[in-house]
Amino acid sequence: MATHVPPSTFSSTPVDDPVGGFDDRGEDPPREECGVFGVWAPGEDVAKLSYYGLYALQHRGQEAAGIAVADGAQVLVFKDLGLVSQVFDEQSLASMNGHIAIGHTRYASGDTSRWANAQPSFHTDTVGGGLALGHNGALVNADDFAGRIQVDQGPFRRENRNGTTDADLIGALLAQAVTDEVTVEQAATALLPEFQGAFCLTFMDQDTLYAARDPHGLRPLSLGRLERGWVVASETAALDIVGASFVRDIEPGELLAIDGDGVRSTRFAEPVRRGCVFEYVYLARPDSVLEGRSVHEARVQIGRLLAEEAPAPGGELVIPVPESGTPAAIGYAQGSGIDYGQGLVKNAYVGRTFIQPSQTIRQLGIRLKLNPLRDVIAGRSLVVVDDSIVRGNTQRALMRMLREAGAREVHVRIASPPVKWPCFYGIDFAAPSELIANAVGRVGEHDDDLAETVEAVRRSIGADSLGFISTDGMVAATEQPAERLCTACFTGGYPLGVPTGAHTGPGAQILGGLDRRDPAHSL
Repeated sequence: MATHVPPSTFSSTPVDDPVGGFDDRGEDPPREECGVFGVWAPGEDVAKLSYYGLYALQHRGQEAAGIAVADGAQVLVFKDLGLVSQVFDEQSLASMNGHIAIGHTRYASGDTSRWANAQPSFHTDTVGGGLALGHNGALVNADDFAGRIQVDQGPFRRENRNGTTDADLIGALLAQAVTDEVTVEQAATALLPEFQGAFCLTFMDQDTLYAARDPHGLRPLSLGRLERGWVVASETAALDIVGASFVRDIEPGELLAIDGDGVRSTRFAEPVRRGCVFEYVYLARPDSVLEGRSVHEARVQIGRLLAEEAPAPGGELVIPVPESGTPAAIGYAQGSGIDYGQGLVKNAYVGRTFIQPSQTIRQLGIRLKLNPLRDVIAGRSLVVVDDSIVRGNTQRALMRMLREAGAREVHVRIASPPVKWPCFYGIDFAAPSELIANAVGRVGEHDDDLAETVEAVRRSIGADSLGFISTDGMVAATEQPAERLCTACFTGGYPLGVPTGAHTGPGAQILGGLDRRDPAHSL
């Protein structure tokens, strides 16, 4: 029975004529679009384990959350818009009984933020079983499958469905492929090789938990062991939270099936690793481990290398933009010999909300999140370390705030190269034309182009100097071979193509010149 409940370059010249043309809408930082979790553990409260696991993955999506459970007879899905703590309470969790569960946290943009697109998605297969599925990533060939799905005696059309996500599409395809002769596991093994792009999946029927990772391993997915079961999660930090011991990363191109017979592994595609480098820079929790590398240590090392590549002569105090800039700032202080200190206090309770601020409050902008420690800042030459610059609005407002607090000089150092290219593999960036490196700089990849871009960005945000880590330095800090990482948002080198129609919209001019410059870029 199935039930569905609703090279390093930096610029240093006097601050002179900041480039205009930007408003104070907020930085709108890049956001990972999803986190997935799954547990198979007879005798355990799998709904609560999923709840805690999703809490650990809340940073990967703050707009919707959901949990599906199964008890061998039925699949029950509970999901809604909001944070994990807003969607679930003791009563709802107590009603979700079973020995298998999957969970999902979601971030979306625009009008796709609605209940129907919350996950896990749910479908009834052709033999009456239930199939719930959570997805992290983004397919680049999703439109190729629309005509293959039969729903309500008609072809699948995204615009006519309640759900418009890749998870909804993948779930529908899987459900219709299951027959009396074809199991879910067999259907997935046949279907998964057809998908292109980034996908980490947790899905389940009444009896079995499944997990799969795309052949490029663009998004992380790990396997953990409980005393009485197994856990899969987007990040190892979620394994820690629920008391699971890390077993291994799920391999790119691997499908796992977990049930009473144990863990079965099927290779549905040969791995061609292209892990997302931005996971190391910003997306993953610092207490997670990716491909054997501590995220925190990678970020500290980025800071050390940044200090070598973009020194700040005369700097007297290194301060982070909390919390994402903290590890790199620690590394920068270590590498430069400049004292490290806390110059900004973050309000931990400011986040995404359904209550819209008044215009008066909205104009406060960054002050809602950060407030300077004036006694630390006044009269000092600061080195301010942040993870990235996207639109530049946060840095621009921060420069004003620090100068008002009495900073003598403000030197900005960024723990990633300039972001210039859109991501098609599961990160929501601003539109290419809104990225400050494109709006005020040049798209070219030559050193002169990069130096000009950095100088233009420096003037725009109002810093005394500005430096970025080089792509090579960033990659070196991950301790991964460069050929095993995706750096497309920084370099424009897409490892596995872009979606059909990607040359339209605000990024068309940028993307249109890419393949003319370098045929190695795959478009």
